[in-house]
Amino acid sequence: MASQFRTLKVSNEKYEPEGLRFAVVRSKHLKGRGDVTLFIPPQIKKIDRHVPIVILLHGVYGSHWAWTYSINVHRIATRLMEEGRIPPMVLVMPSDGLLGDGSGYFQHADKDYEKWIVKDVVSMTKEVVPYSGSGQKIFIAGLSMGGYGALRLMAKYPLIFSGASGLSSITSLKDFLPFLSREEQRYFRETFGDEELITYLKKNKKKLPPFRLDCGTGDKLIKSNRFLHQQLEAAGIPHTYNEFDGGHNNEYWTANIDKTLMYFSGL
Repeated sequence: MASQFRTLKVSNEKYEPEGLRFAVVRSKHLKGRGDVTLFIPPQIKKIDRHVPIVILLHGVYGSHWAWTYSINVHRIATRLMEEGRIPPMVLVMPSDGLLGDGSGYFQHADKDYEKWIVKDVVSMTKEVVPYSGSGQKIFIAGLSMGGYGALRLMAKYPLIFSGASGLSSITSLKDFLPFLSREEQRYFRETFGDEELITYLKKNKKKLPPFRLDCGTGDKLIKSNRFLHQQLEAAGIPHTYNEFDGGHNNEYWTANIDKTLMYFSGL
């Protein structure tokens, strides 16, 4: 089957470490190339069925390799599969498009980092991954900026995803700005001042798939996560909210990403 992309380069399976696959795809929404790391567990080669796909979005300053080489997610997933706690699932870890310190996974004037995820990454995965097709479930999760992106994209495009999870999520634009340069802060404030996560969640509340969020009790974003939890409860929007020990760092995400994967396995 011919690719829908002008160019799609995929790593050689003979040289791929620990089930990790790497792809570079020409994206019309990025107006250039985008990088993606995928984790394809060996079990799926023995299973003649569609397997769940989990899209993982990184935070500010990061890129497609952050989930594997900073958080060790592929080994965590492998352990959970070997223990029978989750079924085989494919992890898809794209870059955010690499705008400045972080794109926010927004649609910008000349590049659409939002549709890069919900259209290009989803379509690319179906071309690259064995046994993928139109029938499998697609989940989305992220940390920090990626948590905001995952929850916002789930809320804006609820029919694409079967579930979502945000870890240590930025929950509003005001929490995003301190991570950015002064020039970027002005731009984001002027361009995305009305892009509040709760607005999309309320707008599509009857269509939302199951979703969860968690945050560390030592995280500077804990107050905002608690406030979002309160807003969701007040709006009557079902969700799962948890707090765990830890701060806004790789140690917290390494310790707690298993909760997200197990949550998705139950949906």
